[in-house]
Amino acid sequence: MDFMAVAGMRFSLDWSSVRRGAVLLALAVSTFKLTSMLVRRSALLRHLQLFPGPPAHWLFGHALEMKRDGTEFDKTVAWGVNYPFAFPVWFGPFLSILNIHHPAYSKTILSSTEPKDDVAYRFIKPWIGEGLLVSSGQKWFNHRRLLTPGFHYNILKPYVKLTADCSKLMLDKWEGYSQTNELFELSGPVSLMSLDNIMRCAFSNISNCQNEGGTNTYIKAVYELSDLINMRIRVFPYHSDFIFYLSPHGFRFRRACRVTHRHTEEVIRKRKEELKDEAELERIQAKRNLDFLDILLCARDEDQKALSDEAIRAEVDTFMFEGHDTTASGISFLLYSLATHPEHQKICREEILQVLGDRETLDWDDLNRIPYTTMCIKESLRLYPPVPGIGRKLTKTMNFFDGRSMPEGSYVGVGVYSHHRNGTVWENPLVFDPLRFLPENISKRPPHTFVPFSAGPRNCIGQNFAMNEMKVAIAQTLRRYQLMADPARPPKIAARLVLCSLNGIYIKIKPL
Repeated sequence: MDFMAVAGMRFSLDWSSVRRGAVLLALAVSTFKLTSMLVRRSALLRHLQLFPGPPAHWLFGHALEMKRDGTEFDKTVAWGVNYPFAFPVWFGPFLSILNIHHPAYSKTILSSTEPKDDVAYRFIKPWIGEGLLVSSGQKWFNHRRLLTPGFHYNILKPYVKLTADCSKLMLDKWEGYSQTNELFELSGPVSLMSLDNIMRCAFSNISNCQNEGGTNTYIKAVYELSDLINMRIRVFPYHSDFIFYLSPHGFRFRRACRVTHRHTEEVIRKRKEELKDEAELERIQAKRNLDFLDILLCARDEDQKALSDEAIRAEVDTFMFEGHDTTASGISFLLYSLATHPEHQKICREEILQVLGDRETLDWDDLNRIPYTTMCIKESLRLYPPVPGIGRKLTKTMNFFDGRSMPEGSYVGVGVYSHHRNGTVWENPLVFDPLRFLPENISKRPPHTFVPFSAGPRNCIGQNFAMNEMKVAIAQTLRRYQLMADPARPPKIAARLVLCSLNGIYIKIKPL
């Protein structure tokens, strides 16, 4: 036997041994991981014995019952009737989230500084980075402190005129529908209007997205990312980064992320060119009001250090998404709520017209002069909260008022949708009744009953911006149009990170 043959045989034997070793190592790692997961599941089941809940499939959990057919939130509301305060919801065999739907429990979690969970929020990080929404600890505290000046009333005040301009552009495009008496889907144009508004207000950027319509690449990417993240939460194998990123869905996710990142990077690049030095900043301030991006780029900590490029992009991506998608959801369902309740729409219109007089738009000082309209906005946010759930991961044992507790490492969430429809807290919870928000009625309810913007130290930093936008948009709309709904076409409520309708939100309008 010659040397080459011997060498070839030895190589074959060595390669065979390597393969057997690799297989054995993989089996050992898989066995260890599976054993660890089973041990954690066993411990979790012991802790959850104190929290009875709806029966779950051993493999799929409650995923098969949470169907994307417009009934999933009704299901959680119904479960809440049978399981007071909180109950576990299982996503697969190893992940369970304690779903809270009562203010006595939500007060405990929302008053804490516990970080956002590392499941759903982990899936969103490649898109929006570690901005205020998902960061934790000292980083979150520092960024919150640096960004708070961006929401001072002196910054928000000039936004009223910009919001009115964006709303007018949208309503002008609706003129054709008002002449034909045809149903039209409103959440699409409202989303474009809200994006246009956030671009003008927070970034002083005229995007032209309302004229581009459904071709706007950023809006399409946001919708795709939202759908993919929501699907990933539900499909247990996709909780693995390795499996998800090798899948076609993972490819689409990365592609959509690139679109959104290019969008924000271009916005930041243009502004950095304008803010090359302090003198330029002063010149800009003389020409226009400072916006959120100016404050972000000029923010300095105690050591006079600026935010990193990565941190700036994360905050811009976060505010771009949070500042337009949630508000668009709120405005869309508000318009639908008033279309289905013409008696309340009439009172709002009379109040708005009295405040406006012969003017077309609200001024800053008018925002607090429309109390009934504000109550209708809050009641719509109660029934249709833009963010239907809030998730946290416990870093220490959490004790609730009734003596039950959850250990460190547990996932706890506030089911805002079911929380706002809890019949033990809200009388006739499915009825649209703005008078719930009269001061004397609010005082009768416990704190943390109404939490559309969360509550406590991690509440929504942009809630005043959102409320102002909703007030201006509804005032503009009711001044021009009467809203009418089609009872045969109710929205099928679902979540795409924010609350949405699977079949769209349709109304008719009549000119006034």
